[in-house]
Amino acid sequence: MYVESHDGTRLAYEDYGQGETLVFVSSAMLNTEMWEYQLPFFAERGFRCVAFDRRGHGRSDRPSTGYDIDSTADDLAAVLTQLDLRDVTLVGHSLGGAEIARYLARHGAGRVARVVFIAAMLPFLKRTDDNPQGLPQEAIEASMARLRADRPKWLAGQKEAFFATHLGNDVSPALVEHTMAQCLSASPWATLQAQQAAVHTDSRAALREIDVPALVVHGAADFSAPVEVTGRRTAELIPGATYKEYPTAGHGIYASHHAQLNADVLEFIKR
Repeated sequence: MYVESHDGTRLAYEDYGQGETLVFVSSAMLNTEMWEYQLPFFAERGFRCVAFDRRGHGRSDRPSTGYDIDSTADDLAAVLTQLDLRDVTLVGHSLGGAEIARYLARHGAGRVARVVFIAAMLPFLKRTDDNPQGLPQEAIEASMARLRADRPKWLAGQKEAFFATHLGNDVSPALVEHTMAQCLSASPWATLQAQQAAVHTDSRAALREIDVPALVVHGAADFSAPVEVTGRRTAELIPGATYKEYPTAGHGIYASHHAQLNADVLEFIKR
């Protein structure tokens, strides 16, 4: 099934269950398959679950343009409006969290009941004069150079840290390899553009304006989005946010800690 975005790009989506709606916004490089532990869990508990593939990912179209954060936030808007979804809970992982924040800033919260940010690339990853906690430009450029030189090698260098398996998290080698295969299935062009969007998007003002209940969940062992730069600061900026920090979780918290995460999200929704 597909919806058509503002520039004609077709976005593939999946739709399961009936009831109050949760919309899952995937991470960069990953697609709807990443929500394997969430879609059945919530659909079987009386929720409607909608998940879509970002442009350049999964089964969605692969255009050459439209990967800036405003355009991908408008892609999310297309899903909500064309499916006429209301009173939704938006659940975003990594870059998906930044897209949710930008969606709210551009389109308002008229269709949104609450938001969940999981290991989100928020509020602003790049170091600037007014953002000294961010990552230095030279580190960002070095990572992008490695990505451009050898994308599979760049991913392989992060796969163990993604799930923090060195801390004893119960993640099989098969799941790790499946996740890496998902990442490699994304368009190389989309991967480059998404990484640029992740580090250059400043969401600080948008987070301060969020006026719906928000849950922020982050792992203390997150290598991709260090918690002191992202999760803790995000929770501080959002008025009244609920913050959960998992001591042994890496960036792949949606899989490595799915039982705890699902329980926390379910409690948040019901509350």
